[in-house]
Amino acid sequence: MADSDFPLLRLSQMLYSSSRLLIQRIQKALNEFNLTYPQFLVLRILWKEDGLKVYELGKQLDLDSGTLTPLLKKLESQNLLRRKRGETDERTVFIHLSYPGKSLQNKVMDAVLQLEQELEVELGTNLNQLNALSEAFLEKLQTLD
Repeated sequence: MADSDFPLLRLSQMLYSSSRLLIQRIQKALNEFNLTYPQFLVLRILWKEDGLKVYELGKQLDLDSGTLTPLLKKLESQNLLRRKRGETDERTVFIHLSYPGKSLQNKVMDAVLQLEQELEVELGTNLNQLNALSEAFLEKLQTLD
């Protein structure tokens, strides 16, 4: 059987390859700030809403604590955030950006904006249109679970 007999497999392969290549491009922009792509995802959420609980952050990133904890420890060792146990329940851990973590936001997001502009020219398409299509596809897939 030919690949054309399995459009689902071809689509999944294209999405996987596209995602990997796009993340590589973003990673190049992040290298200047000594950040990995997963670290950037954590910071991006905290820039929107500082002081989240670890499990809230994990829920937004769809990561379990075993994956998230090393990321947070590394960001803490880089002095970009602080973890603080809850006063009423020590099992609860809150994540707060440090001053260096907050001040990194504009620099990083400017680099991401520049990359977006470059990609729109290179791809000849509006990324917002691609995002809308991707979000609709993802939502439909999630309802199938």
